Amino acid sequence: MHSAVLLIEFGSIILGLGLLGRFAARFRFSPIPLYLLSGLAFGEGGLLPLGASEEFVATGAEIGVILLLLMLGLEYTASDLVSNLKAHYPAGLVDCALNALPGAAAALLLGWGPVAAVVLAGVTWISSSGVIAKVLGDLGRVGNRETPVILSVLVLEDLAMAVYLPIVTALVAGVGLATGSVTLAIALGVAGLVLFAAVRYGRVVSRFVSSDDPEKLLLVVLGLTILVAGVAQQLQVSAAVGAFLVGIALSGEVAEGAHTLLSPLRDLFAAVFFVFFGLHTDPASIPPVLLPALALAVVTAATKIATGYWAARRSGISVKGRWRAGGALVARGEFSIVIAGLAVTAGIERSLGPLATAYVLILVVLGPLTARYTEPLAAWWARRRTPSDHGTTERPPEARTQTAVRD
Repeated sequence: MHSAVLLIEFGSIILGLGLLGRFAARFRFSPIPLYLLSGLAFGEGGLLPLGASEEFVATGAEIGVILLLLMLGLEYTASDLVSNLKAHYPAGLVDCALNALPGAAAALLLGWGPVAAVVLAGVTWISSSGVIAKVLGDLGRVGNRETPVILSVLVLEDLAMAVYLPIVTALVAGVGLATGSVTLAIALGVAGLVLFAAVRYGRVVSRFVSSDDPEKLLLVVLGLTILVAGVAQQLQVSAAVGAFLVGIALSGEVAEGAHTLLSPLRDLFAAVFFVFFGLHTDPASIPPVLLPALALAVVTAATKIATGYWAARRSGISVKGRWRAGGALVARGEFSIVIAGLAVTAGIERSLGPLATAYVLILVVLGPLTARYTEPLAAWWARRRTPSDHGTTERPPEARTQTAVRD
């Protein structure tokens, strides 16, 4: 009987997610907020709490995080990561300073303590690569001059995750300074070793994994990823980082083939992950943190726009492209929830999960809007200010000529 209820519940979840995904695709927006809302509706304090399938959904959610990071790693080669780090690390530093500090400050102002501050800093720092990539495709901006700048910022955030996640994992586990330092050293050592192996022996690794049979390729890549993720988690390095490093180690046709085969699985289990996060968030706990989440969303939307503008300006992009770059980076999503999920699972701060949920819901909806309208609004504001900047009094002909040349 329990097995039948589990199948009914899990089948209903998957069917519901599919219908929500179709609805979101029809209106061209990210399905992430709908997945979160569905989890809220059927979780603790929701309309119809689920019981039998909760443990199964939890396992699916873990696989979802692993696949999200694996697919992210498959997008880049080790040489791409190294070159991006060398060329654009100042933009990464500015991104971290402008967007992580507001989250840390908010947690401290709310009295949540230093561990929650580190977690919330990550929630507000990392943009949603998936949502941003989809928005750029929908708006036809993949070939724009500012797009490489946007991607560079996202790549640097992904690289930072390989260092940040082990730190958060150690902090939420409550380990001491010595143990935490050892964990971080192991994480950095493993990451460096994998990057070195990927640069020097990437073809050998890819040849070992490669197979002309899609079934065998899928099984080997998926099995290797979950195995490495499990070993990484056992070492308290973070399963997500292990999956990310496996993705980086694969390149060429193997990476392309694995990406094609694993994309449907990634979409399935990632959707389950968002539902699982919503299941563990009581809807009644969101209204008390709605105002702080809204304030934090407004502040960090502005700081992300400033980040993109600065990075594009540094790369010599025109003013319009700078505004487009800034507006495109606003969306937060999957990785903000992954980071918050670590703290929620460890029971760090009860209000952190609801605040992160509300924050992501706001920015995952606002992100596509800022990507589309930031540049037109900036141009409108510039035109509106032009008359007042020149004033109404008559100026000498020389001044008018100099102004015309400058404009």
